[in-house]
Amino acid sequence: MGAVLVVASISETLVNEISTFIASAGYIGVFVLMTLDTMCIPIPSEAVLLFAGFAVAEPLKAGTHHHMTTTGVVVAALAGTMLGSFIAYGIGAAGRLELVERHGDRFHLGPAQIAKADRWFSRYGQIAVLFGRVIPVVRAFISLPAGAARMPLRRFSIYSFIGAVPWVLAFVFAGEALGSEWKNLRSSFEYVDYAIAALIVAGIVYAVIRMRRGRREPAPDAAS
Repeated sequence: MGAVLVVASISETLVNEISTFIASAGYIGVFVLMTLDTMCIPIPSEAVLLFAGFAVAEPLKAGTHHHMTTTGVVVAALAGTMLGSFIAYGIGAAGRLELVERHGDRFHLGPAQIAKADRWFSRYGQIAVLFGRVIPVVRAFISLPAGAARMPLRRFSIYSFIGAVPWVLAFVFAGEALGSEWKNLRSSFEYVDYAIAALIVAGIVYAVIRMRRGRREPAPDAAS
């Protein structure tokens, strides 16, 4: 319980900093924060978009003197989302060979596994990217495996954009409609974030346990 309170406190502080930054920087603030979010730096983008929508509807109450419009916020948010996605995609594409060469043996990862990931993304990658854009936490990291699997850039771009549009529009319009109550909606999403983060951690733990068990199993007798 104490850990949850600490995380919630950190989250509340971060949300306050986000709103202050957007109030002072306007469109640039929205663009920068959305870029960071999709560069695998998990900025709570729902808070960015909700506050931006609030600032459009009630700029004085939001503490900003920037004249922001719904269209301008949406364009800035989508531009930042795509830029951050391309950066993370590039990191994944450029880093996978180094990952295999330096650390692949530790995780039983080699050319065969990379080829399998390529085939999987070739077959299902567009769905993962499309729906990953509307899942909290996951949306911040989905570009890395897409790049590592060398998903075709054009396809990645199209599905990333299509997936990002409803996320951006939904939260911007919600921020406009809720006004100063936007934080109440954001707080409800924290529990979703925690649940998804817990599932990701559980998956990593499971993978590590499987890896260790695999190392302990004796190699099959070549003569048998």
